[in-house]
Amino acid sequence: MINRPTENNTDLTESTKPEQQTYGTPPTHGTEPTHGTEPTHGSEPTYGSEPTYGMEPTYGSEPTHGTEPTHGREPTYGREPTYGAEPRHYAQQEQIYSPIIPQKPTVREYKAVCAKLGFVMCVYFVCRVLDALISVAIIRASGNIGVSATYAISMTVTVIMVYIIPMLITAAIFNKLHYLNIGNKKTRQLYKKPKRMARALGTFPAMYGLGYGVAALTLLAAYLISQVSDGQTLIDDLLRPATIDQSTNIATAIMMVFVLVVIAPVFEEIWVRGIMYDALKPFGDGIAILISSIIFGLMHGSLNMLFYTTALGFALGYVRYATKSLFAVTVLHAMINAIAAGMLFLITLTGVTGGANRLLNTIEATYILSVFVLIIVGVIVFFTKIPTIRKYKIENSWQEISSGRKTALFFLSIPVILMLLLAINEHSNFWIIGRLLY
Repeated sequence: MINRPTENNTDLTESTKPEQQTYGTPPTHGTEPTHGTEPTHGSEPTYGSEPTYGMEPTYGSEPTHGTEPTHGREPTYGREPTYGAEPRHYAQQEQIYSPIIPQKPTVREYKAVCAKLGFVMCVYFVCRVLDALISVAIIRASGNIGVSATYAISMTVTVIMVYIIPMLITAAIFNKLHYLNIGNKKTRQLYKKPKRMARALGTFPAMYGLGYGVAALTLLAAYLISQVSDGQTLIDDLLRPATIDQSTNIATAIMMVFVLVVIAPVFEEIWVRGIMYDALKPFGDGIAILISSIIFGLMHGSLNMLFYTTALGFALGYVRYATKSLFAVTVLHAMINAIAAGMLFLITLTGVTGGANRLLNTIEATYILSVFVLIIVGVIVFFTKIPTIRKYKIENSWQEISSGRKTALFFLSIPVILMLLLAINEHSNFWIIGRLLY
């Protein structure tokens, strides 16, 4: 027989006895919740009751779907978010700030760029032939308008045919016409004065020494070849030293100085180390410097000038790469041309006076000696800078193919081969049209 516990011998009192959950009792509506009390976890939620707005949520309760979120309200910290419903503005931010990975250029695109460069250089050499024909026609039809006026007209035609037309065609082909717009933001950045301008200009002695050191070696090679072949071969004619067009009066000399110091540096740098360099830059700065230097050398008059100007093109391209600007290379180019222009001007003055002015003769002799000293100092400075140049390696951003194959693909392009033939034809003075005219 089991004895029931009485009030006196109960083990548990009513105060300590756990409250039994009554299931199924309807909730009492309208009662305010007691804030600050922690929710009783594990209690079974009461389904079917309407949510009381403004009350803190009961954890574990089923969310009410279909309610629109209230935008603009400050979030209540500590509230558990509703998972699965991502805010709309977060999705928009992910779409806006997702990184865009640029595609690497292909070998086919590189071949296309090489072909375009060969084509525009063929246009350049054709323009030079047309310029020669027009200049001859101007001289023959000049009559009594005077030497200075004839020279001014001829020089204007040369600037249009040799610089403006080829550069416009190149900019249009490579979609870089904005390089000619000074108001463009990217263009202003390209022509902006670099931070290390003084250091860039400090490369001038080494650059000048490099150029004329290569010119001296070229003249030595031409002399040795002419001695072996008795001066009757094609090589002797090809390596003939280039001559400068000496003006007949002071007015024409001033115009020549202006073209050499202002027109040529500005147009050539925008064209070669601006448009062409940037067209090749996606395939590596090294190949951009190499090809632009070769093209820069081919633009000038003879094979003797080819090696000299190609060496200068390497140095100017190196400065262009280091400064990321055309400002410094344009100034350096103008400084190099100014030395030759000064020599031309002094020679013209001496010719006008007949060599009778002793002061002028002394100035000319001093100028020539100073240039000679500058060349020697420049060669020495260049060799002292070789260890520094080796440490400063050019970054190769495109490694799909080797540098040797890049160079080979350039020279094997059909437009480039045609460009080389036209260059040899001009540099050797074996022009068919020229033979007919002269």
